Amino acid sequence: MAAGVACAAALAALTAVPAQAHGAEHRAPHWELKDSGTPDVRFRGLSAVSRTTAWVSGTQGTVLRTTDGGATWRNVSPPGAEELQFRDIEAFDARRAVVLAIGEGEASRVYRTEDGGATWTESFRNTDARAFYDCLTFLDRRHGLAMSDPVDGKFRILSTNDGGRSWKVLPNDGMPAALEGEAGFAASGQCLVSSGPKDVWLATGGAAHARVLHSADRGLTWTATDTPIPAGDPAKGVFALAFRDRTHGLAVGGDYRADQASPQAAAVTGDGGRTWQPAATPPPGYRSGVAWFPHSRTAALAVGPTGTDLTTDGGRTWRTVDTGSYDTVDCTPDLGCWAAGEKGRVARLES
Repeated sequence: MAAGVACAAALAALTAVPAQAHGAEHRAPHWELKDSGTPDVRFRGLSAVSRTTAWVSGTQGTVLRTTDGGATWRNVSPPGAEELQFRDIEAFDARRAVVLAIGEGEASRVYRTEDGGATWTESFRNTDARAFYDCLTFLDRRHGLAMSDPVDGKFRILSTNDGGRSWKVLPNDGMPAALEGEAGFAASGQCLVSSGPKDVWLATGGAAHARVLHSADRGLTWTATDTPIPAGDPAKGVFALAFRDRTHGLAVGGDYRADQASPQAAAVTGDGGRTWQPAATPPPGYRSGVAWFPHSRTAALAVGPTGTDLTTDGGRTWRTVDTGSYDTVDCTPDLGCWAAGEKGRVARLES
């Protein structure tokens, strides 16, 4: 109850002060940068455990962890991983986490730690040159999935039922055919997301239509739905998803090229992804990450290289509240909202 009251107060402050008041004496909740000490690393992987504990992962095989709200960061990167790109990380607590390296063939790997990153175990290495893993999600502490771009005309799903200690490729009988040129975007660790014990959603782009695929049985069978977010180009589509329950979801994306416009960069569903409606007032540009605000049925944050946007009506309208560059965002039940991105940027939402 206390968290809900605090959330209501924070949300009221966030929505009461206009964006141009950022920096004013009576500041609304805002991103406060935390010095990660890694200005040459881009963090596209982020897993927020609480207001005090968060993990980030990125280029140069880098994994960092904080347990003091971002005041200090410990470099807990797996040894020998300097050539890898860790685009997604899923943490269960301050000690246990699973991180995904992306890329063609053996560049796609999964590592797991049980001691806060002091030691890591490589639990999966892709040996199929045709596969390219993009994103990772856990439905609970045991069951998790990872997704690869299409192999033999269908997206490939990797599954674990022991917390990431072992993995197996699921049969693709229940996966619909991929469109020509269709793929996922390893931009924020949010192209594969879950809610509850069995529901999973997969975001796509690059083809004639940007689609969202949904599975209600932990990745065995899937249905595909077109979204109104523009596609038709390898740089365009749905980049990130967020579901606050098994029916209410948000999709954001656009065109990641800085010199290209991104109209209709957001969409919303109220039926578990069976249908999607375009945002009436979308973010003004490409967005690669999205997260629901804790304990709220209507508020969410979307982030991208040109700013952060807020919705307070469930994704129908968005307004820019910050112009800093972030690639991914994550929030926790104790009001810990974190964002991460280029040049070692990590921030926490402060009031």
